[in-house]
Amino acid sequence: MNVAIVGGGPAGLRAAEVLSGSGVPVILYEAKPSVGRKFLVAGRGGLNLTHSEEKERFVTRYRGSHSDGFWTSLLADFGNQELRAWAQGLGVETFVGTSGRVFPKQFQSAHLLRRWIKKLKDQGVAFRTRWQCVDLKPHNDHFTLSFKTQEGLQTVSHDAVIMALGGASWPKTGSDGTWVSQFDHLGLSVAPLTPANCGWEVNWNSDILGVAEGLPLKNLTVTASGVSVQGELLITRSGLEGGALYQLGYQLRTMKNPELILDLKPTFSAQELTEKVLGSNQDNILLIAAKMWRLSAGGSALLKAYAPKEYLHSPPLIAGAAKALRIPLTGPRPIAEAISSAGGVSFKELDDHLMVLRLPGLFLAGEMLDWEAPTGGYLLQGCFATGTRAARSVVNYLQKTATHRPA
Repeated sequence: MNVAIVGGGPAGLRAAEVLSGSGVPVILYEAKPSVGRKFLVAGRGGLNLTHSEEKERFVTRYRGSHSDGFWTSLLADFGNQELRAWAQGLGVETFVGTSGRVFPKQFQSAHLLRRWIKKLKDQGVAFRTRWQCVDLKPHNDHFTLSFKTQEGLQTVSHDAVIMALGGASWPKTGSDGTWVSQFDHLGLSVAPLTPANCGWEVNWNSDILGVAEGLPLKNLTVTASGVSVQGELLITRSGLEGGALYQLGYQLRTMKNPELILDLKPTFSAQELTEKVLGSNQDNILLIAAKMWRLSAGGSALLKAYAPKEYLHSPPLIAGAAKALRIPLTGPRPIAEAISSAGGVSFKELDDHLMVLRLPGLFLAGEMLDWEAPTGGYLLQGCFATGTRAARSVVNYLQKTATHRPA
């Protein structure tokens, strides 16, 4: 019995760890010269491994074609506590930040990745880098895979396969979405890969960019399609970035005319803001309001540009605008710039063990599945959890098939 894992990202590496730890021979194939490239990219901000919130809240962060209760079951098997224990097992201490996010104390992904790869090699995992999978065919009780390598086309056979090929964000790391055509040929339903956790474009005027480009907008309430979140945004040359925006990606993609509604001062009511500027010089309401409300330069620039002109001379109207400032968006930034992607192989093609229903022995894991989540540790947690589920399922599958094979 031998298993192929195709894809050396977090989901694939975790699957290799679980399988090899169970005594199953594993070969991991990776198209790039080294594994864990997107894992290293995730570490640029300190490697947000997971989040500390309770599972009841945690599971609500995931959207996609999965069935009700799927993530509850998945995180019950391998949730945030298990992920922290995993890091501890590699000798990497973690801590919970003020936002509830969980980080390694060293804030380094390279240090953790080196320890992880050493463990995999010690457990017998064989690595084949610069092996790009170009075809997969089922043959009765095994699979034939074809790879493009430096030595030419190579064909191998495996009893079971876990595909963990990623989405289509950060293509330089290997997750370029080119696998979609292979799965189309297999007849599987694949939702289009679209940018998630990405910036959105705004048709700024030059006045805003001259004053506010590169400035943060802090302590906001941001609303899209009736869903509100707390957080921050960043004004960029092309539009807006930031965690608050990432949390609303799903809502924005479903809107015919996407827009954000910003509450620039969520801790004050419109009446309280009005009272702060009543009696002020009508010609300088905006300037006085910015000072009295302690608006940032970015917030003031947006208010001046997007509040109706007649509002700028009325304390009640300018206060109302500050509480519900509408910013029209023209579309998401390109998927290559996104932190993650939405879409992928539909869960309707899989059983609860992440095995392809029409191709027994083929399992899928990670971002290539049709799920999405905001930043904050949910993405890596999802990759680790699906990689764990797929690997454990392969162990059970191999045990069952072994009992039905002739001696």
